[in-house]
Amino acid sequence: MSTNTVVTDIKQVTIRFSGDSGDGMQLSGTLFSTLSAIFGNEISTYPDYPAEIRAPQGSMHGVSGFQVRIGAKHVYNSGDKADVLVAMNPAALKVNAQFLKKGSIVIYDNDSFQKRDLNKAHFETLEPFKELGLEQVQPIGVDITSLTKASLKDSELDNKDILRSKNMFALGVVCWLFNRPLEIADKLLEQKFAKNKKIVSANIKALTDGYNYGNNTHLTASTYRVEPVAAEKGFYTDVNGNTATAYGLIAAAEKAGVKLFLGSYPITPATDILEELGRRKDFGVKALQMEDEIAGITSAIGASFAGHLAATSTSGPGMSLKSEAIGLAVMTELPLVIINVQRSGPSTGMPTKSEQTDLNQALYGRNGESPLVVIAATSPTDCFDSAFEASRIALEYMTPVILLTDGYIANGAAAWRIPDMDVYPDIRPPYVRDYYTGSADEWKPFLRDPETLARYWGVPGTPNYQHRVGGLEKDQMTGVISSNPDNHQYMVNTRKEKVERIARHIPEQEVLGDKDADTLIVGWGGTYGHLLEAMLRIRDNGNKVALAHFKYINPLPRNTREILKKYKKVIVAEQSNGQFAAYLSGKFQEINNLRRFNKVEGQPFKVSELVKEFTKIIEE
Repeated sequence: MSTNTVVTDIKQVTIRFSGDSGDGMQLSGTLFSTLSAIFGNEISTYPDYPAEIRAPQGSMHGVSGFQVRIGAKHVYNSGDKADVLVAMNPAALKVNAQFLKKGSIVIYDNDSFQKRDLNKAHFETLEPFKELGLEQVQPIGVDITSLTKASLKDSELDNKDILRSKNMFALGVVCWLFNRPLEIADKLLEQKFAKNKKIVSANIKALTDGYNYGNNTHLTASTYRVEPVAAEKGFYTDVNGNTATAYGLIAAAEKAGVKLFLGSYPITPATDILEELGRRKDFGVKALQMEDEIAGITSAIGASFAGHLAATSTSGPGMSLKSEAIGLAVMTELPLVIINVQRSGPSTGMPTKSEQTDLNQALYGRNGESPLVVIAATSPTDCFDSAFEASRIALEYMTPVILLTDGYIANGAAAWRIPDMDVYPDIRPPYVRDYYTGSADEWKPFLRDPETLARYWGVPGTPNYQHRVGGLEKDQMTGVISSNPDNHQYMVNTRKEKVERIARHIPEQEVLGDKDADTLIVGWGGTYGHLLEAMLRIRDNGNKVALAHFKYINPLPRNTREILKKYKKVIVAEQSNGQFAAYLSGKFQEINNLRRFNKVEGQPFKVSELVKEFTKIIEE
């Protein structure tokens, strides 16, 4: 190792890979995060895709990024600013300058920082670092393109394919910087490109040469060593939220003893759920790509009627199209999981950016009195548990359930301990043959369990329990179409009460932090990691504060009112203009201590900003 290199032991570090969409930054970032997870680090990732398709090469509109935070312990989110930036062109540097810490390392491709490249990124001078005011970073110029060509000159690849491997050369330099073992990366590449041995060999060679370049040349930089975490024993993998969601649905179907059906239509950022379940025929999963969003959900409702655990996946625009069919699932009281991977809106908005702005849509976005359950996943790994829980509630209470995730946790990844399914409860749908105690002659489709109010599930094919359900209101006793006002009032109230009773069978809301604090931070869904770290930093700074982060939105946990009344100040922080705060205010009108912190930028919260703003409120 060069004598100019200093090895620094740290607890956490954030790396951002950035370049054109075709530069392979998502792959480099994914490989680095995966090998770090295998090495034993905790990880949290944030892929930052451009919304434009085929933006001009070298333009700022086409910049694609992948941020990963690795640590020895307690990695709650993907980090605010980067300790290391890999910039494959000037546009990547310009777009990401705002995310650089003082003293951070910038590894950039000298070959792509020529005058024509600087012009594409609208630099006015030939000194991009000075122009951006980045005098306090450590720039490391590496001839990545030229060195990749030299590395693979004897390969059988053409020039185009050789240039595609420059991301591996850059990854090799980063692996040297962080003392990552190449043996793991080599195996990952072999798995990734198993069908093309030439690509495997070329990528491994470029990766190795990049590592050796950093190791053998006189680069002046600090290398980092992040020790493995002392983790609970078990089998681990890195998983993103969409994949974890798919696995949670599969696990729930297994625990319920039913087949899983997904009817869906591709939409960013939810498509990975459809693709993953489409590969899981080994578990008997039926995943159909339908012709549109409406067909996706109505096919799922049909599968539910036929006795499947049925699900449909989408994002905000697709939820708008599904709203009438969601009402049909409410009216027929059939189990259905509707997954909304939230993105920036309204309309098509910013498809690759993340927000929490679909809460009102989930709660109210249907005609009529149309109550259903709403759950919000809190992290990439929690998507598994949330999908399992959404499925359990749907099946045991005969109700549609909306599961809200978002682009940040759906595309982001974390180290996940593969769970022991023996600790997960069996799921017991209220089958008419198992729970109904009367005679078959007396059974009607809207007879209910007296405790849960869930109607008994007469799956077609069950002898003597033939029936019809539909979107028109039905008589509470006979199940035939009814326009009777008293009956309609009864059915509206019953459907509402059924959802409210679910609160009896979900956990009470947990509060973290100081028990004697006067200020409570409240959040929900995918902002958990940022709010938790902000709370911990505020406590480290000497202020008392607590955090209540909600997974169950409708119904709310039974102790929600008690929690909110306890604190002098309640700061509701969300990536919307205050939808959850307004929801809480409407539920608990006597509570007037709510403050709001709202951001609608399509970007994750910045922990440093949260600490600053929350501290101001605490110290008022």
